[in-house]
Amino acid sequence: MTPTFAAVPESRNSRIWPWLAWSLAIIAIDQLTKQWILGAYQLGDWTPITGFFNIVRAHNTGAAFSFLAGAGGWQRWLFVGIGVAATLLIVWQLRKHPGQKLFCFSLASILGGAIGNVVDRLQHGYVVDFLDFYWGRSHFPAFNAADIAISVGAALLILDEVLRARRAKRT
Repeated sequence: MTPTFAAVPESRNSRIWPWLAWSLAIIAIDQLTKQWILGAYQLGDWTPITGFFNIVRAHNTGAAFSFLAGAGGWQRWLFVGIGVAATLLIVWQLRKHPGQKLFCFSLASILGGAIGNVVDRLQHGYVVDFLDFYWGRSHFPAFNAADIAISVGAALLILDEVLRARRAKRT
């Protein structure tokens, strides 16, 4: 007699692992690039790459665009708290909607970026930024791989909502 195996239903938890793996990949890329910068550059050092892009070493104690950078240190814990809260909310959403691919990819990208920057804040007290784009003498605020993941994730989250609204309008 040949044994038969009943199909084991896939749990919601098991379906979020690919999304968490993507987040971990982002964290790894982010932290590896930041470690390279910390080892290769002193604060303020820069290397021109093109006529509009430099690799730099910058420390950001604030949030995006150095918001609250000069606030005296308390903002470190505020941004860590926001990162932890975002992590919990995102994992909850990933568990709730694991089959919504664009939505989950967006959230997993934001999650990886948020955790990457929280690691910096906990380890150094600041976020390591190193990508410096400029036009003439005007420089865009320096940023890092985690910031790219957060920005792309946010843009894709908006796209997902637009597509969802269009689908709902058709039905």
